[in-house]
Amino acid sequence: MTTAQVGGHAALVESLYGRGLLDETWRAVWHAVPRAPFIPRQAWRQGPTTCEPLTTEAERLALIHSDEPVVIQIDDGEPDGPGIATSSNSQPSMVARMLRLLEVESGQRVLEIGTASGYVAALLSRRLGDSAVYSVEVDPGLAHHAAAVLRAAGYRPNLACADGEWGRPDQAPFDRIIATCALRTVPHSLVQQLVPNGVLVAPVARDFWSGAVVQLTTDGSGIAAGRFQGGASYMPMRSHRSADPLPVDQSSCRATPTSVDPRELLTLGFALYAGARLPAVRMVHADRNDGAQVWLQDQDGCAATAVTGESSHEYGARSLWREVERVHQEYIALGSPEARDFGLTVTARGHQVWLHHPERIIEPAPVRAPAH
Repeated sequence: MTTAQVGGHAALVESLYGRGLLDETWRAVWHAVPRAPFIPRQAWRQGPTTCEPLTTEAERLALIHSDEPVVIQIDDGEPDGPGIATSSNSQPSMVARMLRLLEVESGQRVLEIGTASGYVAALLSRRLGDSAVYSVEVDPGLAHHAAAVLRAAGYRPNLACADGEWGRPDQAPFDRIIATCALRTVPHSLVQQLVPNGVLVAPVARDFWSGAVVQLTTDGSGIAAGRFQGGASYMPMRSHRSADPLPVDQSSCRATPTSVDPRELLTLGFALYAGARLPAVRMVHADRNDGAQVWLQDQDGCAATAVTGESSHEYGARSLWREVERVHQEYIALGSPEARDFGLTVTARGHQVWLHHPERIIEPAPVRAPAH
């Protein structure tokens, strides 16, 4: 590496340390494992909707040494696609946060779901030793790249090209599991591969607008529970990508006044609550100079949209905007809890989101038909 590359990486690490994201042990590990060797020559910056290729070495290094993700694959590696990111070297501060939540100790065995560039596997190998680190990557091209750059950097963790949904049951149990791709639900198969009091850290991305990191601890009986630990933006596991909903029936539009500014919906706390109350309802948003616009849609083709200062519009046999307004009123009545007030329990039967403590489960709301 050049002097400039070494200096750029050192500055990034010291920035993470100064923000309290690295302890002294992880600080030394990060200094010893520069990011640049794990980034392929062809890489992209994430744009608002599609990815922008890095065309010069200067802009490539500037992005690598910043606290930003570097996209390393678009369109699942297929040519002539729309330019949608499908794998990245994650934002360094997010990686640092998740590794801190993992609470690893010497002598423990760790499974990573989503090898991607190989960088997190390298950090873990430096911290724990090659024999303690296992990593799974579903994409053959990415798996080949990661294996090559890890070998070149002097690391030989236990790698496999397989669907991370199933973990590595042949090598279980593990003390820690970290997912570096977003999960719609935490597979119970991963919980089963942890030792009692084992820790699983993963980004969970549901349909309702946002993703959040969850830190779960197992109780030894096939149950894992823990709190959400802030927002996260990760690309979904391949098998956890959202299915396309049915087309919206535009002929059934109903305009109604709204009592909620769409901007009030754009908090992680509300997203976690609404996602539990309105499962399978998708919400996305766009900023506007004078506010925000949100779009809601379910899997059956019902939809709604609302803009700051304007009426809402609903489509289909379900009154989606009214449902969201009602759920927002519930959320306000609860005191507008923050994301850290919510938690998740994973059992063989599925997921339960809860508020404040695991016994206070948030149940799905009844579906509301439009008023006539």
